[in-house]
Amino acid sequence: MTLRKIAGLGALLSLVMPGLALAEEAAAPALNSGDTAWMLTATALVLFMTIPGLALFYGGMVRSKNVLSVMMQCFAITGVMSILWVVFGYSLAFDTTGMEKGVLNFNSFVGGLSKAFLSGVTPSSLTSATALFPEAVFITFQMTFAIITPALIVGAFAERMKFSAMLIFMTVWFTLVYAPIAHMVWSGDGALMWDWGVLDFAGGTVVHINAGIAGLICCLVLGKRKGYPTTPMAPHNLGYTLIGAAMLWIGWFGFNAGSAAAANGTAGMAMLVTQIATAAAALGWMFAEWIGHGKPSALGIASGVVAGLVAITPAAGTVGPMGALVIGLASGVICYFCATSLKRKLGYDDSLDAFGVHGIGGIVGALLTGVFAAPALGGFGAVTDIGAQFWIQAKGVIFTVVYTAIVTYVILKVLDMVMGLRVSEEEESVGLDLAQHNERGYNL
Repeated sequence: MTLRKIAGLGALLSLVMPGLALAEEAAAPALNSGDTAWMLTATALVLFMTIPGLALFYGGMVRSKNVLSVMMQCFAITGVMSILWVVFGYSLAFDTTGMEKGVLNFNSFVGGLSKAFLSGVTPSSLTSATALFPEAVFITFQMTFAIITPALIVGAFAERMKFSAMLIFMTVWFTLVYAPIAHMVWSGDGALMWDWGVLDFAGGTVVHINAGIAGLICCLVLGKRKGYPTTPMAPHNLGYTLIGAAMLWIGWFGFNAGSAAAANGTAGMAMLVTQIATAAAALGWMFAEWIGHGKPSALGIASGVVAGLVAITPAAGTVGPMGALVIGLASGVICYFCATSLKRKLGYDDSLDAFGVHGIGGIVGALLTGVFAAPALGGFGAVTDIGAQFWIQAKGVIFTVVYTAIVTYVILKVLDMVMGLRVSEEEESVGLDLAQHNERGYNL
Protein backbone atom coordinates (compact mmCIF):
# COMPACT_ATOMS: atom_id res chain seq x y z
CA MET A 1 0.00 0.00 0.00
CA THR A 2 1.47 3.31 -1.03
CA LEU A 3 1.96 6.18 1.34
CA ARG A 4 -0.65 8.12 -0.60
CA LYS A 5 -3.23 5.34 -0.06
CA ILE A 6 -2.36 5.09 3.62
CA ALA A 7 -2.76 8.83 4.00
CA GLY A 8 -6.11 8.69 2.15
CA LEU A 9 -7.33 5.86 4.38
CA GLY A 10 -6.32 7.83 7.46
CA ALA A 11 -8.20 10.86 6.24
CA LEU A 12 -11.29 8.73 5.58
CA LEU A 13 -11.14 7.20 9.04
CA SER A 14 -10.75 10.63 10.58
CA LEU A 15 -14.02 11.60 8.91
CA VAL A 16 -15.90 8.37 9.70
CA MET A 17 -14.85 7.75 13.30
CA PRO A 18 -16.47 10.89 14.78
CA GLY A 19 -19.70 9.91 13.03
CA LEU A 20 -19.50 6.40 14.45
CA ALA A 21 -18.80 7.78 17.91
CA LEU A 22 -21.77 10.12 17.63
CA ALA A 23 -24.03 7.28 16.51
CA GLU A 24 -22.90 5.14 19.43
CA GLU A 25 -23.48 8.04 21.81
CA ALA A 26 -26.96 8.64 20.34
CA ALA A 27 -27.85 4.97 20.77
CA ALA A 28 -26.94 4.97 24.46
CA PRO A 29 -29.68 6.19 26.84
CA ALA A 30 -28.92 9.62 28.21
CA LEU A 31 -30.57 11.64 30.93
CA ASN A 32 -33.10 14.22 29.72
CA SER A 33 -32.75 17.29 31.90
CA GLY A 34 -36.19 18.67 30.95
CA ASP A 35 -37.99 15.47 31.91
CA THR A 36 -35.92 15.25 35.08
CA ALA A 37 -36.79 18.80 36.11
CA TRP A 38 -40.49 18.19 35.53
CA MET A 39 -40.50 14.90 37.47
CA LEU A 40 -38.67 16.51 40.41
CA THR A 41 -41.38 19.19 40.44
CA ALA A 42 -44.22 16.68 40.07
CA THR A 43 -42.85 14.61 42.95
CA ALA A 44 -42.84 17.62 45.27
CA LEU A 45 -46.40 18.47 44.19
CA VAL A 46 -47.68 14.99 45.05
CA LEU A 47 -46.05 15.06 48.48
CA PHE A 48 -47.66 18.48 48.95
CA MET A 49 -51.03 16.76 48.48
CA THR A 50 -50.63 14.76 51.70
CA ILE A 51 -48.71 17.21 53.84
CA PRO A 52 -50.12 19.76 54.20
CA GLY A 53 -53.03 19.31 51.72
CA LEU A 54 -54.84 16.22 52.98
CA ALA A 55 -53.89 16.96 56.59
CA LEU A 56 -55.71 20.31 56.39
CA PHE A 57 -58.58 18.98 54.29
CA TYR A 58 -59.35 16.23 56.81
CA GLY A 59 -58.28 18.27 59.84
CA GLY A 60 -60.91 20.93 59.19
CA MET A 61 -63.73 18.40 58.86
CA VAL A 62 -63.36 16.72 62.24
CA ARG A 63 -64.39 18.18 65.58
CA SER A 64 -61.89 20.48 67.28
CA LYS A 65 -60.95 17.82 69.85
CA ASN A 66 -59.65 15.56 67.06
CA VAL A 67 -57.91 17.97 64.68
CA LEU A 68 -54.37 17.09 65.79
CA SER A 69 -55.05 13.36 65.71
CA VAL A 70 -55.97 13.46 62.02
CA MET A 71 -53.00 15.65 61.12
CA MET A 72 -50.71 13.45 63.20
CA GLN A 73 -51.93 10.38 61.36
CA CYS A 74 -51.14 11.99 58.00
CA PHE A 75 -47.62 12.93 59.12
CA ALA A 76 -46.94 9.54 60.71
CA ILE A 77 -48.15 7.70 57.61
CA THR A 78 -45.84 9.86 55.49
CA GLY A 79 -42.87 8.74 57.58
CA VAL A 80 -43.81 5.06 57.81
CA MET A 81 -44.63 4.62 54.12
CA SER A 82 -41.41 6.37 53.06
CA ILE A 83 -39.33 3.83 54.99
CA LEU A 84 -41.40 0.81 53.95
CA TRP A 85 -41.15 1.89 50.32
CA VAL A 86 -37.36 1.97 50.52
CA VAL A 87 -37.04 -1.32 52.42
CA PHE A 88 -39.34 -3.50 50.30
CA GLY A 89 -42.31 -1.60 48.87
CA TYR A 90 -40.68 -0.37 45.68
CA SER A 91 -39.40 -3.85 44.97
CA LEU A 92 -42.78 -5.53 45.61
CA ALA A 93 -44.49 -3.02 43.33
CA PHE A 94 -42.02 -2.67 40.47
CA ASP A 95 -39.64 -5.64 40.44
CA THR A 96 -40.33 -7.40 37.12
CA THR A 97 -38.24 -10.52 37.71
CA GLY A 98 -40.00 -13.63 36.38
CA MET A 99 -42.63 -11.68 34.43
CA GLU A 100 -43.50 -12.39 30.81
CA LYS A 101 -46.34 -10.98 28.72
CA GLY A 102 -49.32 -13.32 28.65
CA VAL A 103 -47.86 -15.66 31.27
CA LEU A 104 -49.74 -15.89 34.58
CA ASN A 105 -47.54 -16.77 37.56
CA PHE A 106 -46.83 -15.59 41.10
CA ASN A 107 -44.98 -12.54 39.81
CA SER A 108 -48.11 -11.46 37.95
CA PHE A 109 -49.52 -10.55 41.37
CA VAL A 110 -46.54 -9.18 43.27
CA GLY A 111 -42.92 -8.33 42.58
CA GLY A 112 -39.87 -9.98 44.08
CA LEU A 113 -37.23 -8.54 46.39
CA SER A 114 -34.36 -7.90 43.99
CA LYS A 115 -34.82 -4.15 44.56
CA ALA A 116 -35.19 -4.43 48.36
CA PHE A 117 -33.31 -1.67 50.21
CA LEU A 118 -33.01 -0.08 46.75
CA SER A 119 -30.30 -2.52 45.76
CA GLY A 120 -28.42 -1.44 42.65
CA VAL A 121 -29.84 2.09 42.56
CA THR A 122 -27.12 4.67 41.87
CA PRO A 123 -27.09 8.35 40.86
CA SER A 124 -26.58 7.24 37.25
CA SER A 125 -29.46 4.71 37.22
CA LEU A 126 -32.15 5.70 34.69
CA THR A 127 -35.74 4.53 34.69
CA SER A 128 -35.76 2.99 31.20
CA ALA A 129 -34.72 3.54 27.61
CA THR A 130 -37.83 5.63 27.01
CA ALA A 131 -38.24 7.57 30.27
CA LEU A 132 -34.82 9.11 30.68
CA PHE A 133 -34.72 10.56 34.16
CA PRO A 134 -33.05 9.16 37.28
CA GLU A 135 -34.51 6.04 38.81
CA ALA A 136 -34.11 7.78 42.18
CA VAL A 137 -36.67 10.36 41.04
CA PHE A 138 -39.07 7.65 39.85
CA ILE A 139 -38.71 5.88 43.20
CA THR A 140 -39.52 9.07 45.09
CA PHE A 141 -42.40 9.94 42.76
CA GLN A 142 -44.01 6.54 43.29
CA MET A 143 -43.27 6.79 47.01
CA THR A 144 -45.55 9.82 47.22
CA PHE A 145 -48.39 7.70 45.76
CA ALA A 146 -47.70 5.03 48.37
CA ILE A 147 -47.91 7.76 51.03
CA ILE A 148 -51.21 9.35 50.05
CA THR A 149 -53.14 6.11 49.44
CA PRO A 150 -53.19 4.87 53.05
CA ALA A 151 -53.51 8.46 54.27
CA LEU A 152 -56.82 8.72 52.39
CA ILE A 153 -58.20 5.81 54.43
CA VAL A 154 -57.87 7.93 57.58
CA GLY A 155 -60.99 9.86 56.55
CA ALA A 156 -63.18 6.79 57.00
CA PHE A 157 -62.24 5.96 60.61
CA ALA A 158 -61.39 9.46 61.86
CA GLU A 159 -62.09 10.18 65.56
CA ARG A 160 -62.14 6.58 66.78
CA MET A 161 -59.12 4.38 65.94
CA LYS A 162 -56.14 3.91 68.26
CA PHE A 163 -52.98 5.52 66.94
CA SER A 164 -50.96 2.35 67.62
CA ALA A 165 -53.50 0.16 65.82
CA MET A 166 -53.55 2.61 62.91
CA LEU A 167 -49.78 2.37 62.46
CA ILE A 168 -49.75 -1.42 62.41
CA PHE A 169 -52.82 -1.63 60.18
CA MET A 170 -51.28 0.74 57.65
CA THR A 171 -48.01 -1.20 57.63
CA VAL A 172 -49.72 -4.52 56.96
CA TRP A 173 -52.22 -3.03 54.51
CA PHE A 174 -49.46 -1.39 52.51
CA THR A 175 -47.64 -4.73 52.28
CA LEU A 176 -50.57 -6.97 51.42
CA VAL A 177 -52.85 -4.61 49.48
CA TYR A 178 -51.21 -1.47 48.10
CA ALA A 179 -47.97 -2.95 46.79
CA PRO A 180 -49.62 -5.94 45.05
CA ILE A 181 -52.35 -3.82 43.43
CA ALA A 182 -49.75 -1.29 42.21
CA HIS A 183 -47.73 -4.18 40.79
CA MET A 184 -50.70 -5.78 39.04
CA VAL A 185 -51.71 -2.52 37.36
CA TRP A 186 -48.47 -0.68 36.64
CA SER A 187 -45.46 -3.00 36.49
CA GLY A 188 -45.74 -3.89 32.80
CA ASP A 189 -45.91 -7.02 30.68
CA GLY A 190 -46.79 -10.08 32.73
CA ALA A 191 -48.67 -8.17 35.45
CA LEU A 192 -52.26 -9.33 35.90
CA MET A 193 -54.29 -6.20 35.18
CA TRP A 194 -51.68 -4.75 32.84
CA ASP A 195 -52.07 -7.82 30.63
CA TRP A 196 -55.85 -7.51 30.84
CA GLY A 197 -55.45 -4.06 29.32
CA VAL A 198 -56.81 -2.06 32.28
CA LEU A 199 -56.28 1.68 31.73
CA ASP A 200 -55.21 3.46 34.90
CA PHE A 201 -53.00 6.40 34.03
CA ALA A 202 -52.38 7.83 37.51
CA GLY A 203 -54.12 5.69 40.12
CA GLY A 204 -57.90 5.51 39.90
CA THR A 205 -57.68 1.81 40.72
CA VAL A 206 -54.37 1.67 42.56
CA VAL A 207 -55.00 4.70 44.77
CA HIS A 208 -58.64 5.73 44.97
CA ILE A 209 -60.72 2.56 44.62
CA ASN A 210 -58.14 0.81 46.76
CA ALA A 211 -58.27 3.42 49.54
CA GLY A 212 -62.03 3.98 49.27
CA ILE A 213 -62.93 0.31 49.64
CA ALA A 214 -60.44 -0.11 52.49
CA GLY A 215 -62.03 2.92 54.15
CA LEU A 216 -65.52 1.43 53.84
CA ILE A 217 -64.38 -1.82 55.44
CA CYS A 218 -62.66 0.12 58.23
CA CYS A 219 -65.73 2.13 59.17
CA LEU A 220 -67.92 -1.00 59.07
CA VAL A 221 -65.56 -3.04 61.26
CA LEU A 222 -64.92 -0.24 63.78
CA GLY A 223 -68.56 0.77 63.97
CA LYS A 224 -70.10 4.21 64.28
CA ARG A 225 -68.73 7.06 66.32
CA LYS A 226 -70.34 7.54 69.71
CA GLY A 227 -73.57 9.49 69.17
CA TYR A 228 -73.65 9.08 65.38
CA PRO A 229 -75.95 10.05 63.66
CA THR A 230 -78.06 11.82 66.30
CA THR A 231 -75.31 13.97 67.84
CA PRO A 232 -74.21 16.96 65.70
CA MET A 233 -70.66 16.41 64.42
CA ALA A 234 -70.15 19.48 62.26
CA PRO A 235 -66.72 20.30 60.81
CA HIS A 236 -64.91 22.60 63.23
CA ASN A 237 -62.96 24.69 60.67
CA LEU A 238 -64.11 24.73 57.07
CA GLY A 239 -61.41 27.28 56.30
CA TYR A 240 -58.83 24.53 56.82
CA THR A 241 -60.85 22.23 54.57
CA LEU A 242 -61.05 24.76 51.74
CA ILE A 243 -57.34 25.51 51.98
CA GLY A 244 -56.61 21.78 51.97
CA ALA A 245 -58.85 21.24 48.94
CA ALA A 246 -57.02 24.04 47.10
CA MET A 247 -53.68 22.40 47.90
CA LEU A 248 -54.97 19.06 46.66
CA TRP A 249 -56.16 20.68 43.44
CA ILE A 250 -52.76 22.24 42.79
CA GLY A 251 -50.82 19.16 43.86
CA TRP A 252 -52.93 16.93 41.63
CA PHE A 253 -51.25 18.39 38.55
CA GLY A 254 -48.12 16.59 39.74
CA PHE A 255 -50.18 13.48 40.39
CA ASN A 256 -51.74 13.33 36.91
CA ALA A 257 -49.45 15.28 34.58
CA GLY A 258 -46.43 13.76 36.36
CA SER A 259 -47.67 10.28 35.49
CA ALA A 260 -46.73 10.98 31.87
CA ALA A 261 -43.15 10.51 33.15
CA ALA A 262 -41.96 13.19 30.74
CA ALA A 263 -42.38 16.86 29.92
CA ASN A 264 -44.38 16.17 26.78
CA GLY A 265 -47.77 16.52 25.11
CA THR A 266 -49.35 13.80 27.23
CA ALA A 267 -48.41 15.69 30.38
CA GLY A 268 -49.85 18.88 28.93
CA MET A 269 -53.15 17.22 28.01
CA ALA A 270 -53.30 15.50 31.41
CA MET A 271 -53.00 18.90 33.06
CA LEU A 272 -55.76 20.36 30.90
CA VAL A 273 -58.26 17.54 31.41
CA THR A 274 -57.54 17.53 35.14
CA GLN A 275 -58.54 21.17 35.38
CA ILE A 276 -61.66 20.69 33.26
CA ALA A 277 -62.92 17.63 35.15
CA THR A 278 -62.26 19.17 38.56
CA ALA A 279 -64.10 22.38 37.72
CA ALA A 280 -67.03 20.41 36.29
CA ALA A 281 -67.26 18.16 39.35
CA ALA A 282 -67.11 21.10 41.77
CA LEU A 283 -70.00 22.75 39.94
CA GLY A 284 -71.88 19.47 39.57
CA TRP A 285 -71.77 18.83 43.33
CA MET A 286 -72.57 22.46 44.12
CA PHE A 287 -75.67 22.62 41.91
CA ALA A 288 -76.89 19.17 42.99
CA GLU A 289 -76.66 20.28 46.62
CA TRP A 290 -78.23 23.65 45.82
CA ILE A 291 -81.20 21.95 44.18
CA GLY A 292 -81.50 19.30 46.88
CA HIS A 293 -81.02 21.44 49.99
CA GLY A 294 -81.75 24.97 48.85
CA LYS A 295 -78.24 26.33 49.46
CA PRO A 296 -74.77 25.52 48.17
CA SER A 297 -72.13 24.86 50.84
CA ALA A 298 -68.38 25.40 51.10
CA LEU A 299 -67.94 21.81 52.27
CA GLY A 300 -69.92 20.66 49.24
CA ILE A 301 -67.84 22.46 46.65
CA ALA A 302 -64.61 21.32 48.34
CA SER A 303 -65.86 17.73 48.24
CA GLY A 304 -66.84 18.17 44.59
CA VAL A 305 -63.33 19.35 43.79
CA VAL A 306 -61.84 16.17 45.23
CA ALA A 307 -64.45 13.98 43.50
CA GLY A 308 -63.45 15.45 40.13
CA LEU A 309 -59.75 15.05 40.83
CA VAL A 310 -60.32 11.43 41.78
CA ALA A 311 -62.44 10.55 38.75
CA ILE A 312 -60.12 12.05 36.14
CA THR A 313 -57.06 10.33 37.61
CA PRO A 314 -57.33 7.02 35.71
CA ALA A 315 -58.34 8.82 32.51
CA ALA A 316 -55.92 11.75 32.47
CA GLY A 317 -53.56 10.27 29.89
CA THR A 318 -56.15 9.05 27.42
CA VAL A 319 -59.31 11.22 27.42
CA GLY A 320 -59.88 14.50 25.66
CA PRO A 321 -61.34 17.75 27.01
CA MET A 322 -65.00 16.88 26.37
CA GLY A 323 -64.60 13.44 27.87
CA ALA A 324 -63.09 15.11 30.93
CA LEU A 325 -66.09 17.42 31.15
CA VAL A 326 -68.51 14.49 31.22
CA ILE A 327 -66.40 12.52 33.70
CA GLY A 328 -66.21 15.54 35.99
CA LEU A 329 -69.94 16.28 35.94
CA ALA A 330 -70.81 12.62 36.47
CA SER A 331 -68.45 12.21 39.40
CA GLY A 332 -69.60 15.42 41.10
CA VAL A 333 -73.28 14.48 41.00
CA ILE A 334 -72.86 10.75 41.71
CA CYS A 335 -70.42 11.27 44.60
CA TYR A 336 -72.76 13.88 46.09
CA PHE A 337 -75.64 11.43 46.27
CA CYS A 338 -73.43 8.59 47.54
CA ALA A 339 -71.85 10.74 50.27
CA THR A 340 -75.23 12.02 51.45
CA SER A 341 -78.34 10.03 50.53
CA LEU A 342 -76.72 6.61 50.15
CA LYS A 343 -74.69 6.96 53.35
CA ARG A 344 -77.77 7.98 55.34
CA LYS A 345 -79.85 5.18 53.86
CA LEU A 346 -77.28 2.45 54.58
CA GLY A 347 -76.28 3.93 57.94
CA TYR A 348 -72.50 3.45 57.84
CA ASP A 349 -70.27 6.08 59.47
CA ASP A 350 -67.72 7.04 56.85
CA SER A 351 -66.54 10.02 58.90
CA LEU A 352 -65.08 12.20 56.13
CA ASP A 353 -66.50 10.38 53.08
CA ALA A 354 -63.38 8.49 52.05
CA PHE A 355 -65.55 5.86 50.40
CA GLY A 356 -68.22 8.25 49.10
CA VAL A 357 -65.65 10.43 47.32
CA HIS A 358 -62.59 8.28 46.64
CA GLY A 359 -64.19 4.86 46.30
CA ILE A 360 -67.17 5.98 44.25
CA GLY A 361 -65.25 8.64 42.33
CA GLY A 362 -62.54 6.12 41.49
CA ILE A 363 -65.10 3.63 40.19
CA VAL A 364 -66.87 6.26 38.09
CA GLY A 365 -63.58 7.43 36.61
CA ALA A 366 -62.24 3.94 35.95
CA LEU A 367 -65.38 2.84 34.11
CA LEU A 368 -65.75 6.03 32.07
CA THR A 369 -62.09 5.84 31.06
CA GLY A 370 -63.06 2.81 29.01
CA VAL A 371 -65.59 4.96 27.17
CA PHE A 372 -63.90 8.31 26.65
CA ALA A 373 -60.41 7.01 25.89
CA ALA A 374 -61.76 6.02 22.49
CA PRO A 375 -60.65 8.32 19.65
CA ALA A 376 -64.22 8.14 18.36
CA LEU A 377 -65.25 10.14 21.44
CA GLY A 378 -62.33 12.55 21.39
CA GLY A 379 -59.91 10.39 23.37
CA PHE A 380 -56.27 9.63 22.72
CA GLY A 381 -56.14 5.97 23.72
CA ALA A 382 -55.95 2.92 21.49
CA VAL A 383 -59.56 1.94 22.21
CA THR A 384 -61.36 0.69 19.13
CA ASP A 385 -64.10 -1.33 20.87
CA ILE A 386 -65.69 0.74 23.63
CA GLY A 387 -67.80 -2.13 24.95
CA ALA A 388 -64.79 -4.43 25.23
CA GLN A 389 -62.68 -1.79 26.99
CA PHE A 390 -65.54 -0.96 29.35
CA TRP A 391 -65.67 -4.63 30.36
CA ILE A 392 -61.90 -4.68 30.89
CA GLN A 393 -62.22 -1.62 33.14
CA ALA A 394 -65.10 -3.28 35.01
CA LYS A 395 -63.00 -6.40 35.55
CA GLY A 396 -60.24 -4.27 37.04
CA VAL A 397 -62.73 -2.50 39.32
CA ILE A 398 -64.37 -5.75 40.47
CA PHE A 399 -61.04 -7.46 41.14
CA THR A 400 -59.74 -4.50 43.13
CA VAL A 401 -62.95 -4.15 45.16
CA VAL A 402 -63.08 -7.84 46.06
CA TYR A 403 -59.37 -8.25 46.78
CA THR A 404 -59.08 -5.06 48.83
CA ALA A 405 -62.28 -5.71 50.79
CA ILE A 406 -61.36 -9.26 51.76
CA VAL A 407 -57.74 -8.61 52.71
CA THR A 408 -58.58 -5.39 54.56
CA TYR A 409 -61.30 -7.16 56.54
CA VAL A 410 -58.96 -9.99 57.56
CA ILE A 411 -56.21 -7.56 58.64
CA LEU A 412 -58.65 -5.54 60.77
CA LYS A 413 -60.23 -8.57 62.45
CA VAL A 414 -56.85 -10.06 63.34
CA LEU A 415 -55.60 -6.76 64.74
CA ASP A 416 -58.82 -6.29 66.70
CA MET A 417 -58.33 -9.68 68.34
CA VAL A 418 -54.65 -9.04 69.08
CA MET A 419 -54.62 -5.43 70.29
CA GLY A 420 -58.00 -3.83 69.75
CA LEU A 421 -58.72 -1.21 67.12
CA ARG A 422 -60.86 1.34 68.84
CA VAL A 423 -60.28 3.83 71.64
CA SER A 424 -62.47 3.58 74.74
CA GLU A 425 -65.74 5.51 74.99
CA GLU A 426 -64.13 7.83 77.53
CA GLU A 427 -61.20 8.57 75.22
CA GLU A 428 -63.58 9.16 72.33
CA SER A 429 -65.58 11.62 74.43
CA VAL A 430 -62.46 13.50 75.52
CA GLY A 431 -61.12 13.52 71.98
CA LEU A 432 -58.15 11.78 70.43
CA ASP A 433 -55.93 14.85 70.65
CA LEU A 434 -55.75 14.58 74.43
CA ALA A 435 -56.39 10.85 74.79
CA GLN A 436 -53.80 9.69 72.25
CA HIS A 437 -51.29 12.54 72.07
CA ASN A 438 -51.75 14.59 75.27
CA GLU A 439 -52.11 17.78 73.25
CA ARG A 440 -54.81 20.18 72.17
CA GLY A 441 -55.27 21.74 68.78
CA TYR A 442 -56.47 24.96 70.43
CA ASN A 443 -55.39 26.30 73.83
CA LEU A 444 -57.73 29.15 74.71
